[in-house]
Amino acid sequence: MTSTAVLAPVIAIFGAALTALLTYALNRRAARRERRARTFGEALSVVEDYAEMPYRIRRRPGTLEGRHQLTEEVSRIYSRLAFHQALLDVEAPAVAAAYRRLANEAKAEVGEQMKEAWQKPVRTTDAEMNLEQHYDRRRVDAARKRCVETMRAALGQGPPKLPVRPSGAAESS
Repeated sequence: MTSTAVLAPVIAIFGAALTALLTYALNRRAARRERRARTFGEALSVVEDYAEMPYRIRRRPGTLEGRHQLTEEVSRIYSRLAFHQALLDVEAPAVAAAYRRLANEAKAEVGEQMKEAWQKPVRTTDAEMNLEQHYDRRRVDAARKRCVETMRAALGQGPPKLPVRPSGAAESS
């Protein structure tokens, strides 16, 4: 009986310590995953800010101050792209490579669109703010899709699951 009286509390203490250690490890893993997901999302938002610049340039005010603000915004975006690239290089090298491709595609595609937008006349009325032209973002969208897939894999989610449609269901556009 003496060994049972000693063994039961030891097993209980060991079980409690093991449970605490496991809970701690799982919480740290979840916190790390959440931090990485937030980092990935913030990096993607910078690319989206950059991709919106042709529209902002087209709607620019015709003032020196307005032009200055837009060029400062582009400079801040370039700085943020570099920051997120460096952070991903340290945090997740596979994601960093996909993000680099995305940023390069955005710079190539959107950079040309911004150059073209600066050449357009300034819009002066509210009605002119509705842009009849949508900028092509196929290259950026394709690179973003590949980058997001890489991010999902890094987060342990794997490729996205496609919804299953009932047979005979019409495809909507």
